[in-house]
Amino acid sequence: MKHTLAIVGFGGMAGWHYDLIQDIEDLTVAGIWDIKEERRDYAASRQIHVYEGLEDLLSDESVDLVLIATPNDVHKSIAIQAMEAGKNVVSEKPVTLCSNDLQEMIDASARTGKFLTVHQNRRWDEDFLTVKKVLDEGRLGEIFRLESRVHGSRGIPGDWRQEKEHGGGMVLDWGVHLLDQALLFFPGVKLNTVYATLTNVTNQLVDDGFTADLGFANNVHILVEVGTSNFINLPRWYVLGTDGTAMIEDWGKDIRIVRALGVDEKDVVPVRTAAGLTKTMAPRRDDSIHTESEPEQKSDIREFYKNVMAVLEGREESRIRLPEVMRVMRLMEAIFQSAQEKQVVVFEQ
Repeated sequence: MKHTLAIVGFGGMAGWHYDLIQDIEDLTVAGIWDIKEERRDYAASRQIHVYEGLEDLLSDESVDLVLIATPNDVHKSIAIQAMEAGKNVVSEKPVTLCSNDLQEMIDASARTGKFLTVHQNRRWDEDFLTVKKVLDEGRLGEIFRLESRVHGSRGIPGDWRQEKEHGGGMVLDWGVHLLDQALLFFPGVKLNTVYATLTNVTNQLVDDGFTADLGFANNVHILVEVGTSNFINLPRWYVLGTDGTAMIEDWGKDIRIVRALGVDEKDVVPVRTAAGLTKTMAPRRDDSIHTESEPEQKSDIREFYKNVMAVLEGREESRIRLPEVMRVMRLMEAIFQSAQEKQVVVFEQ
């Protein structure tokens, strides 16, 4: 069954979608609409059909799917208008700015019977899938801490992402990805507590970084961190278990795993520091640990759209469920609340 998609907003991410769709069987792009003339001209220069306006796009009976790739603050209004026009909707992330707005979108989906989903594309990130595989296999023993971070040194991009009214800031821009990943590690486990801090190093209007400690009911803590003023990056992933540690330095890097072999270490050679000796922080002997690495898991981001089409045809359930999207939205709100109040927020009891 063939499907036809139209794109609202034709910035950089929309161009990425357009190029990706060219390689997906049974999915074509009918055209685009953007309020900026230069983006419409750019689309036309690529021989992409440009609609006369949003109403023109939504009245195209050949289109059954609309991708919304605009600034965050207008996702809701466009999505509801599209569903009321009989179109299914894929929204770029974050789906909207708050949980109340998201509920209006969910209600519109139920009222119109149209499919609504969010492009949580980083569920297909190979580093994330690799960490999840190691955890699922239990190779590190019982997990007690997991750190997930992205670091940059250029501040917030100089576009709408630095403007509060358009939904700018790193919690909504990158946090929505890392938090979504974090909540997928332990299905069915409640997230009890949230403690967060925000930074405003290069921008005083929106957060240009944040750190959030997520305390789960299984006693695991996940540290999620985004920074845009880091000139030395910390590891993308750092995972601690009772039997070992795993680390991924950056995107495209193999995972490194160091595991205990169960050898009794009786003769620990102390570390000599300037102020004395320490056995506690002495390194393990080589015969008591095993070090290994393995390549990242492979994935195919085209699976996102293939799943969307299968949902529309009644063959599959959506891989990105709206209750999951709502949980992430509520978690981002809890992060803002915690940072403002400077205290731990009880999230799920």
